[in-house]
Amino acid sequence: MNVYTTDKIRNVVLLGHGGAGKTTLAEAMAYLAGITSRMGKVEDGNTLSDFDKEEQKRHISISTTTIPLEWDGHKINLLDTPGFFDFVGEVEEAISVADGAIIVVSGKAGIEVGTERAWELCEKYKIPRMFFVSDMDIDDVSYRQVVQDLTDKYGKKMAPFNLPIRENEKFVGYVNVIQEKGFRWEGKEVVECPVPEYNEANLKLFRDTLLETVAETSEEFMDRYFNGDTFSEAEIRAAARSNVCDGSIVPIEMGSSTLCQGIYTVLDDIVKYMPSPENRKMAGINTNTNEIFEADFDFSKPKTAFVFKTMIDPFIGKYSLIKVRSGVLKSDDQMYIAGKDTDVKIGKLYVLQGNKAIEVPELHAGDLGALQKLDIATGDTLSTKANPIQYAKMDISQPYTYMRYHAQNKADIDKIAQSLAKLSAEDQTLKVVNDAENRQTLLYGMGDMHLEVVQSKLANIYKVNIDLTKPKVAFRETIRKKSDVEYKYKKQTGGHGQYGHVKMRFEPSGEDTTPYVFEQEVVGGAVPKNYFPAVEKGLAESVQRGPLAAYPVVGVKAVLYDGSYHPVDSSEMAFKVAASGAFKKGFMEASPVLLEPIVSLKVTVPDSFTGDVMGDLNKRRGRVLGMNPSLTGKQVIEAEVPMMELFGYCTQLRSMTGGAGDFEYEFARYEQAPSDIQAKEVADRADKVAAANAEE
Repeated sequence: MNVYTTDKIRNVVLLGHGGAGKTTLAEAMAYLAGITSRMGKVEDGNTLSDFDKEEQKRHISISTTTIPLEWDGHKINLLDTPGFFDFVGEVEEAISVADGAIIVVSGKAGIEVGTERAWELCEKYKIPRMFFVSDMDIDDVSYRQVVQDLTDKYGKKMAPFNLPIRENEKFVGYVNVIQEKGFRWEGKEVVECPVPEYNEANLKLFRDTLLETVAETSEEFMDRYFNGDTFSEAEIRAAARSNVCDGSIVPIEMGSSTLCQGIYTVLDDIVKYMPSPENRKMAGINTNTNEIFEADFDFSKPKTAFVFKTMIDPFIGKYSLIKVRSGVLKSDDQMYIAGKDTDVKIGKLYVLQGNKAIEVPELHAGDLGALQKLDIATGDTLSTKANPIQYAKMDISQPYTYMRYHAQNKADIDKIAQSLAKLSAEDQTLKVVNDAENRQTLLYGMGDMHLEVVQSKLANIYKVNIDLTKPKVAFRETIRKKSDVEYKYKKQTGGHGQYGHVKMRFEPSGEDTTPYVFEQEVVGGAVPKNYFPAVEKGLAESVQRGPLAAYPVVGVKAVLYDGSYHPVDSSEMAFKVAASGAFKKGFMEASPVLLEPIVSLKVTVPDSFTGDVMGDLNKRRGRVLGMNPSLTGKQVIEAEVPMMELFGYCTQLRSMTGGAGDFEYEFARYEQAPSDIQAKEVADRADKVAAANAEE
């Protein structure tokens, strides 16, 4: 592949709802650009971008794939992203390095939740965008309706650049709105034809919209527009380019990816209207001077690059995908990672076409490429030691759906840990958490399908099997009343015996964040001072697994006020055992209760779903605290919900809202569990309590 300068590069991300046709569009573009000799199909599992076995099995995109194309003397780096919400981390990685976006809308399905999310992401990252309406070969698809829906939703900045021509219920050509000409497909040729009568009204309407938007780009144009002048094609195109780049025009194009119709126009328009990286701002921090380094994809500045994605394949090895943010990167360059204070020699440079690595001698600022088998991670910044730069990390979604996992084969535990570390390096939204308190290992992801895919990858790629089960909830135990107990530990086994005798009071300490408070009020040396630490040690060990359901104990105040000792038989061990026995007895006599964790939950949904969501939260024993509008025009419902009730919430929320709902939560506090839940937990944990007693 040729080397391209910054002005000849277009980095374009494909966004949209799952199944809208992003991968098929990418395949059609690759075919037209001459990368493939025949178009693959998602159903057949032979497309360039869906090369992963999981993607081929499920017929969906799971990872972001780069497909660099050469078109009209330019290089288009296509980033094909997943449409399913479970893989949003992949979309966020891709959009962080894109300079323009094509939002693919199925002509049949129209605007879907994924379309709206794609738009929101483009707004968030201030990315110029265009719409591509797919499935135009389906006869009952109404392009006019999709255009109308997009205009109603996003305003008058929508500018259709072409219209479909249909004959005998077939999609046979298009009308170019800028040129006001019709074109037909005849074999592999595109032939000019008259504009059909039925298209003339729409052509006038769409052209007026376009001219109005063009006129607003300057006062001179505005005057000419009001004086009834027309603009030349070159003037319209120049104005349209600047308007697309600043987001004041959003072109709408259409075609059929499966028939490769309308794709040529899209490729042309990416080159004509989408910005090159040199039009975008980019800044980092010089870690030596703490000054801002304005990289701005300038090839003449010191070389820097950002690692936006990691791919680890057992067969092709590890690739770190980078975007060069300044300078020109060359093979064998010596680079430096300021955040880790390590040197890296980059060796060979590649561009990745699906899973095919193509070696290139250099990459200019703004270009995307790949480095192989280096000890670098997603989010790292590569720079020179003389000019150490650190760029901000990407804004990646936080995972909130989790399951407990355990190895089917105990011998695989280490291998599973290593395999999950590799998957986590690839996927920033996958987290492995060791929950030592509940003796369980947890896998966090963006949804149930995400975790299923991880389980499947472990089995198929790394040859290790895990079971995913419902996680245990971290309950606590405490007391609500006072108790006064006496416990004597006496043991005679020939020779020295064991003797420890304590009288203790137990009551709530009022502090649920600490396990216990220990005080002593012993007078007259009934229990010598040197045994006080042993009594406290007995308490400290006892509160780790409470006598009610073997959960950790919190909020207990223990007072040692009397007891007795034996000058020969008493020992620290004896007093420790006595304190432990007194604690169990006193705890169970002081009205013991279970506390359950409560989380502060925020659910972001469109207005129309607030009633359903609040009703569902009530069923989950939640307390709705209020509702506030979000910056994106949705509603944020704030509630407090027991942690145990959130299991499976992601799936339920998506089902209720058609995928339009998001949620996040954080631990708030512990509260007393209802009696029915306490009774069930105590019954379920009886064997744990018995095991804890047997150990002593």
